[in-house]
Amino acid sequence: MLMKLILVGKLKDKMLLSKCEEYLKRLRHYGKLEVVELADSGIESEGKAILKELERDRVRDFIVLTEEGKEYSSVQLSNRLVSSDKKLVFLIGGPYGIAPEVKAAADTLWSLSKLTFPHEIARLLLCEQLFRAMNIANGGAYHHE
Repeated sequence: MLMKLILVGKLKDKMLLSKCEEYLKRLRHYGKLEVVELADSGIESEGKAILKELERDRVRDFIVLTEEGKEYSSVQLSNRLVSSDKKLVFLIGGPYGIAPEVKAAADTLWSLSKLTFPHEIARLLLCEQLFRAMNIANGGAYHHE
């Protein structure tokens, strides 16, 4: 499994950073993982940087986390991830949202919840849910139904 996370802005909270790093370390047991942090610089310039970063991954499944996206259960997310035969590229935008042209380039719009989260918390939720999904797919004991 190949995954890439494109994340706008630095994670400054040391507790959140520590938990994200823990889940990313666990996630790496399931395949190759690349993490790209882009500067928090406003929607327009962030959009250009994101699209430039996407050019590096020609055969990919681009998943944008946004409030208007589809919601998945953890099991549904696991099934969605393992059904892809492409590199999975996930994007969490900055605090002011995501440029319309970036959303238009997405293969999937995914919502973590109907609630709105700060991008730092969305990053932690993404890391945990990706680990959970891969653990489910591989028969691990982390997820309990």
